Amino acid sequence: MARTAFVTGATGFLGQNLVERLVAAGWTVVAFHRPGAALGVLERLPVTLAAGDLLETRALVAAMPKGVDAVFHLAGDTSMWRGHRVRQARVNVEGTRNVLAAAFGAGARRFIHVSTWATYDLSRGTVDEATPQTGGRSPIGYVKTKHLAELLVRAAVERGLDAVIVNPAHIVGRYDRHNWARLIVMAATGRLPGVPPGTGSFAHGAAVAEALIGAAERGRRGENYLIGGDDAGFVDLVREVGRLAGRRVPRRATPAVLLRLAGYLGAVKGALTGREPAVTPEGVMIALTHARIVSTKAERELGYRPVPLSVMVEDSFRWLKAEGLIP
Repeated sequence: MARTAFVTGATGFLGQNLVERLVAAGWTVVAFHRPGAALGVLERLPVTLAAGDLLETRALVAAMPKGVDAVFHLAGDTSMWRGHRVRQARVNVEGTRNVLAAAFGAGARRFIHVSTWATYDLSRGTVDEATPQTGGRSPIGYVKTKHLAELLVRAAVERGLDAVIVNPAHIVGRYDRHNWARLIVMAATGRLPGVPPGTGSFAHGAAVAEALIGAAERGRRGENYLIGGDDAGFVDLVREVGRLAGRRVPRRATPAVLLRLAGYLGAVKGALTGREPAVTPEGVMIALTHARIVSTKAERELGYRPVPLSVMVEDSFRWLKAEGLIP
């Protein structure tokens, strides 16, 4: 009998990668998405599409199959602008509470919650599952709300839910239009004004999706799994784009002081216009981090396999080019 999966955030970058691989592995998939969202690859896959809002419990309950084998909760508000904090708290915290309630009601056999590497203490350089989680004190709304959502999942585990939390690092790959894809497009088209001076761990979207399936099949109840990957500077990522595009790109990082100034000016612009600016102080804070994410536990228990930065950047670049986003 085919296993059933319920996926929130199914039309997102990681969601499309996950649904694609679930279908290939023989799962029956219900893809939950916002009404009116572009469906992307889901239109070509044999999945059940269910439109609804995370804040509408009835829609979740109606869409989630009884006895579902795995609920993959990927949906979230990733904004790095403080002007969206109220909305972000509702989506990331109240939305998670609603999905958990629906999972309890449906008798879900497993719940996989996708959080972020940034809920951990990033000041230590190297981060593994033993690193303290300080996300609750973060000035970044996204990080704080994801930390609060993790607390809800742990409370649900105490009440009997079989849940696993996955914390990916920076994710790069096909189907991304808004995250690292923005930097890739700007670098490929000669519109990149500078490169953040930070470093990080980069994970391929396809490999993260496989790890999520591994979490459903082999993850241990109540455990966190960090998903790292190739450790590199943001300059290295831009250099890979330049190689693929045959274009000169900045070879040195922008000084941190200039990036902080851009974040401050962005905050002022956002306050005046009421619209999210391209650069925010919160985004700058992430761009200045130097965190190495250790994924030994995920490799050992979930079967996660990191891939080189060059592979994931080329995957993203080729897809963006095929979509016409890179001339």
